[in-house]
Amino acid sequence: MIYLNLFLTFFKIGAFTFGGGYAMLPLMQQEVLANSWMGEEELLNFIAVAESTPGPVAINMATYIGIETAGLLGAAISTFGVVLPSFLVILLVARFYAKYKEIYG
Repeated sequence: MIYLNLFLTFFKIGAFTFGGGYAMLPLMQQEVLANSWMGEEELLNFIAVAESTPGPVAINMATYIGIETAGLLGAAISTFGVVLPSFLVILLVARFYAKYKEIYG
């Protein structure tokens, strides 16, 4: 059940926030605290760490929250959940672009 909850939470965060990783932080903070996955101080400490490590902040946060709550599989599920909406949108755009290029190209 925790895996499904992690996936759905991070899928929602990835789908309904625009503007990159920093735009995701308030929603991520709200969801993490609402689900009691970690305390506010621990979360704020890791936001500072996520900003200083290589890679996108949202992916770093999703991976960390997943590993803290459900281990390595939780990290993979959380990370997959946060990137899947963007991947699907790009896939859809590429499909329409291919059709457009075929018709008008």
